[in-house]
This record gives sequence, structure tokens and C-alpha cells, in this order.
Amino acid sequence: MVPEALVSMLACARLGVTHSVVFGGFAPLEVQKRINDSKPKLVIGGSCGIEVNKIVPYKGKLLPMIKYLERPPTNMLDKAIDMGAHKPAHRIIFQRDAGRAVLDPSRGDLDWNDEMQRIRLAGKQFKDYVPVESNHPLYILYTSGTTGLPKGVVRDNGGHATQTLATMKNLFGARPGEVVFCASDVGWVVGHSFICYGPLLLGCSTVLYEGKPVGTPDAGAFFRILEEYKVNTWYTAPTALRAIRRVDPESTLSAKYDLHHLRGLFLAGERSDTGTIAHFRHVIGGKPVVDNYWSTESGSPITGACQGLEDAYGARVEPIAIRQGSAGMPLPGYDVRVLADPEDSGTGYKLQELGPSQFGNIVVKLPLPPSALTTLWNNSAGFQKSYLSRFPGYFDTGDAGIIDEDGYVHVMSRTDDIMQVAGHRLSTGSVEQILAEHPAISECCVIPLSDKLKGQVPMGLVVLKSGTTEKEEDIAKEIAQMVRQNLGAIANYSQTHIIRRLPKTRSGKILRRTIRDIIAGKSLENQKLIVPATIEDPTVLNELEDAMTRLGLVGNDGEAGKLDDTVKAKL
Repeated sequence: MVPEALVSMLACARLGVTHSVVFGGFAPLEVQKRINDSKPKLVIGGSCGIEVNKIVPYKGKLLPMIKYLERPPTNMLDKAIDMGAHKPAHRIIFQRDAGRAVLDPSRGDLDWNDEMQRIRLAGKQFKDYVPVESNHPLYILYTSGTTGLPKGVVRDNGGHATQTLATMKNLFGARPGEVVFCASDVGWVVGHSFICYGPLLLGCSTVLYEGKPVGTPDAGAFFRILEEYKVNTWYTAPTALRAIRRVDPESTLSAKYDLHHLRGLFLAGERSDTGTIAHFRHVIGGKPVVDNYWSTESGSPITGACQGLEDAYGARVEPIAIRQGSAGMPLPGYDVRVLADPEDSGTGYKLQELGPSQFGNIVVKLPLPPSALTTLWNNSAGFQKSYLSRFPGYFDTGDAGIIDEDGYVHVMSRTDDIMQVAGHRLSTGSVEQILAEHPAISECCVIPLSDKLKGQVPMGLVVLKSGTTEKEEDIAKEIAQMVRQNLGAIANYSQTHIIRRLPKTRSGKILRRTIRDIIAGKSLENQKLIVPATIEDPTVLNELEDAMTRLGLVGNDGEAGKLDDTVKAKL
């Protein structure tokens, strides 16, 4: 992630050109799908990406060749264009010092720096802003689809600017001249909204960071940035915080830095566990840690606890109270409801709105507010089918949870992460929330296993914090007891696997569906297991498959068999 990415995005916006940013971790096939669907006239890319211990080539041979490459050059960009039907006329390549690509002018390759120099020498002036209609597409951002084809979410200019600016002011409490550090990537919606457009619309400075929360060089990297740039608003994902806590459980590294400029920490991207929130509230000196919930489709937070509200005279008012375990309250424009699964009444599907603290499908009553997607690129029928057909009159978020008696929204899981345990409908997220409270647990994931008697039962995969000395058998028993005490015997939880690491995307999301596929018998060997293009380290899949095979869980639909409260495997 380099500043030139933001320069390109902002240049497109200035010219009224629709841009589509693609995360650098995708394989050529995934890039090809996006190029074929969006049909760009121009592709702008880097010569390579930089990971913790390797260089990832985007354009074939690099000069000089990096000796520590783990695999031959992928030539990702050329391969993607070669295998697709659409052929962009030109590719502008930004040459990175870590690895300069060999360009091929016959293929339309242009050097970024050469083009910038050519324009400067020609004395060309900046182009004026090109006026566009409010609903003109600002960008297309692709998100995963159930069919394997990515869905191109279309974001308009006017609505996006309106809602993003309001979020900066009201949710974050940011003000012009302040500094925002959003630890994400511009290839994702969070990076679009809160690395690029949001801070700049408000007149804030934005910090770009290319690196990891740990390992570049250590778990104090984020805190060094917070001190060095006097950051006021910090935005990141719970996964990043859990990684920091796992490596630095006593917060000795973060304690080295002065965080007095920081006003608040905001979390999104996945459900935040209360243990992580409490830990980092202490780390940042008791300042608010605010969970908020949204998606690529919404473009800005759907729920949160506003920290920057003002009265009619511009004076700050009391922030919305933070409730641990919730993602806050619906933000202006969002009418969030919880509905039961649709029932076929014979003359059509009947919709039932659920009461306080009743678990169901999280939906948004139409119309959608500014910033929400307007359609899917080249796929209006898919837009209707994916989001508007299951609950007529509502937008289907694909998430499940509750709204409590005070109006706070608790997002528990995706709707495909629901378990039917002995007739009880439970979310994997509700169990994960309990597992995460154990003091030895750094990360966790709950997967439903088939059971002849119960239908399904939950299985926990947990990663321990660095330096944990407690016996693994004791940890497993304590976890099972915690679930029984907090959720009840109806959860039928008694199987825990302590593992070294979980399969995750480069953005930190746990690949739950991939884990379920391995248990169902799909493997790399039989070529039935589809490796997600954004996986951080594919080697973890072999480790996980070996462990699940030793347990006898692979190939029989994850049949749970006889369960007990002991550790079943160690990766």
C-alpha cells in the first residue's frame, strides 16, 4: 500500500472516472474476474507487494531478483489480462525499490515515474474538476459472491461523501486538522472510507501504514505510529488487536509510547470480544473503544456509539454510552430490525419482526440511506436476488443477532454460521464470545459438527496467548464449564482443540467456511478444497487437515461422535 494508490483514486474522482481498487493479495484468476467485469480502459499497479518475509511480484521478473522469494514470480497482472477477454490498452506500473519490474511497451506497459516526469516537462496544468451527477459511480468495489463470481458493489459520489463526512464528525468525533490512523488497506471498503475519502473530506491528515500489527518489527508498531504522528482517531480490526495481545500479553511494548493525543479507538471488520476491548481500553488509558458494524455494501457504519454529537449551537453533547458486547445503536438513516426466517403462508412469505433480545436475521428497512450501494455493476438482477428478495421491503445484511431492550445491536454471526443444536437455534458467535473470555485464549473459532443425536454440536478451535503455562487439558475443561455456565447445557459444548494458528485472510478474517469444508472431506489432495485467493498462509490448511484427519472428523461430515472435555489435537 503506497501513497500513489490514493493519488490514483483521487485523480479518478477529480476527472469523474470510476475506479475499482483490487487488493494485492489476489491470485491472477480473481484479478481477471474483476477486469473482465469492470472492463477498465487503464490498469494502474505496482511492480510488487511487500510482505513480512517476502516480496510478491505483480509483474513477472523483478530487477534485481530477490533471493528470498518463496516461489517463482506469479506475473499476476499479465496473467490476469492474458486469461481474460477484456484487454486494457495500457498498464501504468509504479516501480518499487524493493523490486523493479521488467516492463514491456508492446503490451502497453508504462512507467509511473516516467509518465509523471513527462507531464511535468511538458508543462501541463492540472485538470479542472469534472462535475458529475450525485449518483454518478465513484467506485466499484468487489466483494465475495456465493457463486464464486465477485459482486461489484457500486458506490455513488454524493451519497458516499455525505455519509462518510457525517460519520467522521458524529461517530468518530474527528475535527479538521486532526490525524486519523486507519490500519487497513485501500483494497477494502474500510480503506476507501477511512484511509482515503473520509479524513480528506473533513480536512484531516491520514496515516498510511504498510505492515503488520506484529512482526514489522514487533507488536509495538501501531503504538509507535500513534505517538510519532500524534494520532487522534485510531481505527483497526479486532484481529489485529488479538495478534498484538498474543505476542505482548503484558503490554510491555505499548507502554513505551505516549498516547495522550489519542481520543478513541474504533473497531470493525468482525465481532469484537469483550476481553479484547477491556484489555485495550486499559492500554490506551481508559479512552473509549467503540465497536461499529458495517459492510462493503453499506459503505459506512450501520451501527456504533457516536462520540462526536453536537447540539444546535455546535457544542459537544454527551457521547452515546458504549455497551460491551454490542456494536452500538443504529446510526442516522439506518432503520435496523431483526426478523425471523420467512414462513411460507401459502399465499406468500410472511415476515415476523422479533422482540428485544430475540435472535434472528439482521435487516435494514428500506429505503437505504446515503453511502449504501446503489446496485451491483452489470448485475441488477443479482442485486435484487442477493439483498432484496428474501425479506421484501428490507435489505438483507446476511448477518444474525439481536437488538436488546435498550436498542443496542449485537451482531453474532453470519446467517450461514447458525447451528441447530437439539432443536435450539444458536449462533457460533455466541459461543465464540464466551471462549474469548478465557484469560489464556488469544483467538478462537467455533465450527458446528454433525451429531446423530443432537443434529449439530459446537466444536472450538482456540489459539493460546504467548507464554501460557496452564495445562491444556485444564483449559479445555474450563472452557466447557464457561459455556455451560453462560449459555447453558443446551449448547452441548464439550470439544476443544488447541491449535497453533487459525487460517485467515490477509485482512485478518478467520476462514470459517474453509475449516468447515476440510471437515466435510474437501482437501487440497482431492482438489475439492478451494483455497481463498486472499489467504494469508496456505500452509496452515495442510496442518489443519492433518489434525482433523487424526481426530477422525474428516470424511464423515464432521460427525462428532463421543465427546469429552479434553484437548483433542494440537497443531
